Amino acid sequence: MSVTTDWFEDDEFWVALYPHLFPQTRLDAADEQIDRLLKLAAPTGGDVLDLCCGPGRHAVALAKRGLRVTGVDRTQFLLDRAAARAQEAGVSIELVREDMRRFQRPAAFDLVVNLFTSFGYFDSRDDDRAVLAAIHGNLKPGGVAVFDMASKEYLCAHFQPTLATPPAPDGSFLVQRHQVIEDWARVKNDWLLIKDGTTRAFTFAVRAYSGQELKDLLAGAGFASVTLFGALDGRPYGVDLERLIAVARKA
Repeated sequence: MSVTTDWFEDDEFWVALYPHLFPQTRLDAADEQIDRLLKLAAPTGGDVLDLCCGPGRHAVALAKRGLRVTGVDRTQFLLDRAAARAQEAGVSIELVREDMRRFQRPAAFDLVVNLFTSFGYFDSRDDDRAVLAAIHGNLKPGGVAVFDMASKEYLCAHFQPTLATPPAPDGSFLVQRHQVIEDWARVKNDWLLIKDGTTRAFTFAVRAYSGQELKDLLAGAGFASVTLFGALDGRPYGVDLERLIAVARKA
């Protein structure tokens, strides 16, 4: 199948690629990641929005720490996985199916998290600005937002046109082909999923932000301060960065 411009709205993309996007090792890493995130963010209250929560790996980890968590995603398949994970962990999470651009609950949250490169899906930067404006509006005064994504600086230093992942538990293989487009504004991805002798093709593009570009966007959305880190462990945003982590505080 060929995924259209709004590839993220096709549930089949997430169903077919789930074993490769969310292997058990990635799910198991959520607790440590949330411990580090909370240390960086230092929220002053316990109301948390996990925007683009996916299968709930971080939402569950947040709820296990006694926080009141709302998880928002537009894909029902992923929300169903999140509900199952919450039930298995014995925690309560509010799950909402909504587009990240449209979810609004003004001044309701002390902390908003947007993790695992869940930002930059749209063709237009105006949509990204709309997301940030909504996040800013959903935060209480003094609230904090944390973003985690692949950075343009890292991609420039480590870009690989073709990658092949190890086989998933269901026996499928994934071959990823990457192409820089629009003068490094976005990265086009052609993924080939091979299973039981059948190949399925998925094509999509994600916008790549540098640290400074993201910082400028957050300032434009009204955030009073933005601090960048090179990973959730709090390392500086320098030559040894692994991720682009932005901690943005509302006045």
